[in-house]
Amino acid sequence: MWLTGMLFRAPVALRNVQTRSMFLAKKPDYSRPNWLRVSLAFGTSAFLWVTLFRQHQYDLAECERRLESSTSQTHEIMDAPKN
Repeated sequence: MWLTGMLFRAPVALRNVQTRSMFLAKKPDYSRPNWLRVSLAFGTSAFLWVTLFRQHQYDLAECERRLESSTSQTHEIMDAPKN
């Protein structure tokens, strides 16, 4: 009994989720842009680029520091007196 009830209710539930009223949906008005959304989009993009650039600079400095540290350790090992 509950299987037939589920079968009959499922299409109604899907129909409510998938449909959109043509009277409520609006076409975007491109002559009047939403400046808040535009500024948020550009601001977010600029923030992400600045963050990426800073992280890249930090990664380069870290790489150079590790490379310098490993070469100094190599020189210390090679310059150590042999017994």
